[in-house]
Amino acid sequence: MGQGCLSKKTDYNRLIDAEMWAYIRRLDATYPPNAVSLDVAGQRRLYDEMCAIFRQPRPEGVEVEEVAFGGVPCRSYVSGDSNVTVIYYHGGGFIVGGLDSHDDVCAEICDRTGYRVISVDYSLAPETVFPGCFNDAWSAFGAICEECPDDIVLCGDSAGGKLAASVAHHARGRIDGRVIGQVLIYPGFGGDITKGSYVTHAEAPHLTLADIAFYRDIRLGGAERPTDDPRYSALLDTDFTGVPPTVIVTAECDPVSSDGETYRDLLRDAGVPAHWSEVKGMVHACLRARNMSQKAAGFFDEVVEAVAALGKGEWPYAPSQPRT
Repeated sequence: MGQGCLSKKTDYNRLIDAEMWAYIRRLDATYPPNAVSLDVAGQRRLYDEMCAIFRQPRPEGVEVEEVAFGGVPCRSYVSGDSNVTVIYYHGGGFIVGGLDSHDDVCAEICDRTGYRVISVDYSLAPETVFPGCFNDAWSAFGAICEECPDDIVLCGDSAGGKLAASVAHHARGRIDGRVIGQVLIYPGFGGDITKGSYVTHAEAPHLTLADIAFYRDIRLGGAERPTDDPRYSALLDTDFTGVPPTVIVTAECDPVSSDGETYRDLLRDAGVPAHWSEVKGMVHACLRARNMSQKAAGFFDEVVEAVAALGKGEWPYAPSQPRT
């Protein structure tokens, strides 16, 4: 694993630079580390306030429209003519977030790639538990495919990355040929918590193993965690063939980072082009730090460049080799 060289007690003062610490302090002042101890309404209120503080203005020339696909509220971003649509699923642990929380991220992806971006406002837990959030994601995806003749790139961060991958797997044999790539940003797939980053970064800034357990339990609404349903997590699939070319970008100081490596290896073993990049010194949700940290800006550059390349049908990475 990429984290194997680190000691069990991780020295975050060594791994994280001053710019990122400034971001973390500002983040903690608005959305504190113990936010999961609040009720859901309180978490959403603080999260929305935090997002508003970090939100950047939309680039000029990006046209925005509130739309619905498959009965699911969505937001469309257009900056010119394009035959590519990026479907974006936002993060937030399936509990917080929405169209506004990731508005600037979607607008910037649209502006920098020229592709249309559609952000999907899937229902959240605890009001809607699994598989409800997936059903919303899938309904929006299917309707977008019906109404838009474009090639599709799936994209999402954190919980949204998990949803995007599940949609990509579910689409095989149902809506073939439309998805030409997926870009997953620090997705949490529920991997082996006894290994890799789940151990080394169990107490990472901003996201801990205890937080992950909280989000999982709320999403399931008290039900048992599925063991064979890729709608819940793509890692639970038994067949990884036919998944579109995939780029996973994760943060080093993040419990779920090893899931990116695990998923990449499973895809490669199935003959799917797959690339995993673990960005040093980054924490979960570092997209919001892109205007405070040069390294976080570089993280976002990797994401945008991956979306742009996959939308063009390009693969600017070393050839994927299965494990021997």
